[in-house]
Amino acid sequence: MMSTATITFTIFGRIVTINPSNSFMLFGHVFYWYGVIIAAGFLLAVLYVTHYSREYGLTSDDIVDMLIYAVPLAVICARLYYVIFNFELYRENPGDIVKIWKGGLAIYGGVIGGVLGAFLFSRTKKIPLRPLLDVGAIGLLIGQAVGRWGNFINREAYGAETALPWKMGLITKTGINYYHPTFLYESCWNIIGFLAIHFIFRKRRKYDGEIFLMYLAWYGLGRAIIERLRVDSLYFFGTKIRVSMALAAITCLVSVALLIYYAVKKPDPAKMYVNLRNVKASGSSEAAADR
Repeated sequence: MMSTATITFTIFGRIVTINPSNSFMLFGHVFYWYGVIIAAGFLLAVLYVTHYSREYGLTSDDIVDMLIYAVPLAVICARLYYVIFNFELYRENPGDIVKIWKGGLAIYGGVIGGVLGAFLFSRTKKIPLRPLLDVGAIGLLIGQAVGRWGNFINREAYGAETALPWKMGLITKTGINYYHPTFLYESCWNIIGFLAIHFIFRKRRKYDGEIFLMYLAWYGLGRAIIERLRVDSLYFFGTKIRVSMALAAITCLVSVALLIYYAVKKPDPAKMYVNLRNVKASGSSEAAADR
């Protein structure tokens, strides 16, 4: 089985072989590396988002409260997305649907669930949705970059066979085959997107929702290209259309169109939520000083 295959890479002319276990024992319990890595990516994303929340007019409490809405829906939708378009794997054993620790979470399903959770939170707490999506988008890039290494441990989400120098070899009882390490492509793509947004575009944000549109455009472009290389794509029922590739291409095109539209329209930065909050706070301070 691929899940237990030995992994090999050729690095600088030297062959490196590893065979990481899918799980480990701790205090008498079995823990799966996939779940641990996903949790680590989530924790890093939360730490980042809460640290920079003030730049978007939000508080760390706002972020934590939003996560109460967003995380459960993100996990549920990520699993549903995978199961719906891969139902033949669960038709005979529906109980396996809940075993998310063994893999099978679709990122786009998670994004959809997370956005839905953020929307419900914004409506409940009367906080604008777009600044929540902006700061959350950067967290998504962090979580996705780290989380893809869970696919590496599970020997999944790799691409078609290739002879390129950076190929990944999987050694099984029947021999060795070399594949595109698409999990690595996507992880690196997300890291580049995170660095660009954090160091270049974060401070230049001109309107609420801009960072989220950049995320959708950047991730959509990369995913549309990388998805074409994968051998485990989810397809629309009875068709040869790759679900995530189509969704990635659509979100990328729509986001780029909106970014161009707002670049021409030139929204007033003073109307951003953080600036409105700062003006309100300044007015309250001046009023208190006059008393």
